[in-house]
Amino acid sequence: MIADGVVIRRVQSEDAAAIAAIYRYYVEETTVSFELVAPDEEVMRGRIRSIVSAGFPYYVWEEGAPDGQKKILGYCCAHPWKERPAYADTLETTLYLAPAAQGRGIGRALMQCLITDCRALGVHALIACITAENTRSCRFHERLGFTRVSLFPEVGYKQGRRLDVADYELLLHAQKVSHSNPT
Repeated sequence: MIADGVVIRRVQSEDAAAIAAIYRYYVEETTVSFELVAPDEEVMRGRIRSIVSAGFPYYVWEEGAPDGQKKILGYCCAHPWKERPAYADTLETTLYLAPAAQGRGIGRALMQCLITDCRALGVHALIACITAENTRSCRFHERLGFTRVSLFPEVGYKQGRRLDVADYELLLHAQKVSHSNPT
């Protein structure tokens, strides 16, 4: 519980429609997501099931509306960054908010919950893959302690434009590595 009528909770299968609706805006109206067709409720339900059944964290921000109904305003999750076993303790993060919910601290609260959970699970690193022109998201991740570790020029094509992608990394269980110079 965060405050009266506001909750960060684990995702449920029934949240698929609300999550699909939030994500649809980013797919159809922005270059934030590189998907070209927004997944429907059933596809989103399958994605939720896949992430949750693998034991990865997935949260929603839910708050009460004036009409007494509860409404999901954002979601975040961690999922495999790459499929090969050597990457098992590195996860990619996903975070989306309803456009009207931006700037209220919801994203920060969701990500802090996700980061805490990933640390407890023994995750070593989190990766955020961000369209480079999405400077708001880049700054957001930097404020959470992520560092930009790569820039891939023109690897995406959406809305008639070539787009750069930046990867940001947060080391959760950083180990000091000694770099000795043999000379």
